[in-house]
Amino acid sequence: MIGMKLKELRELSGFTRKYVADQIKIDQTTYGKYELNKREPDSETLKTLADFFGVSVDYLLGREI
Repeated sequence: MIGMKLKELRELSGFTRKYVADQIKIDQTTYGKYELNKREPDSETLKTLADFFGVSVDYLLGREI
């Protein structure tokens, strides 16, 4: 679920995976794994991603209606 939301937000913003990874200071491969649902971000990274994209953590987790 998180991966789909991250990919959607990134594409809507016109960003590359590398750009997002650089902005939040993580490895591009790690970010790619988040989008592919092969890895989940820890709570701090989740907050950082939510702040970066201007959404809530609940939104990334699919908990908003």
